[in-house]
Amino acid sequence: MKLHELSPAPNSKKARKRVGRGVGSGSGKTSGRGHKGQNSRSGGGVRPGFEGGQMPIQRRLPKRGFSNFLFRKEYAEINVEVLNRFDENTTITPELLKKVGMVKNLKDGLKVLARGEIEKPVTVQAHKFSKVAVEKIEAAGGKAEVI
Repeated sequence: MKLHELSPAPNSKKARKRVGRGVGSGSGKTSGRGHKGQNSRSGGGVRPGFEGGQMPIQRRLPKRGFSNFLFRKEYAEINVEVLNRFDENTTITPELLKKVGMVKNLKDGLKVLARGEIEKPVTVQAHKFSKVAVEKIEAAGGKAEVI
């Protein structure tokens, strides 16, 4: 078998239906869309899930399961690398970060994440820390305090 001898299986390739090519073609004039009505128009048809005004199935079925949306906690996040801005032995609090403009909205608290390196010993007060962030802060000679 050679490349030029390859061909698809018989009847596996079907030509597309060419509509609107005269009445003799069998799908001319209205192009298989029938006369008038919503589906005959361009852009016509209904949205997915629409059942002609009947209450759709996704609204008839009861809601199930638990959603944490109302009770979740959302934290303002900051990485260890940005703490290098501060002087040595500074106590960094969420209020200080907000005052400096590094955090706009504290939400439910501040979480310190571990991206980057820290060279200075500083005391960081936050609501949450990642494990690696605590290790990096303490390796630089600083302290991580949970508020």
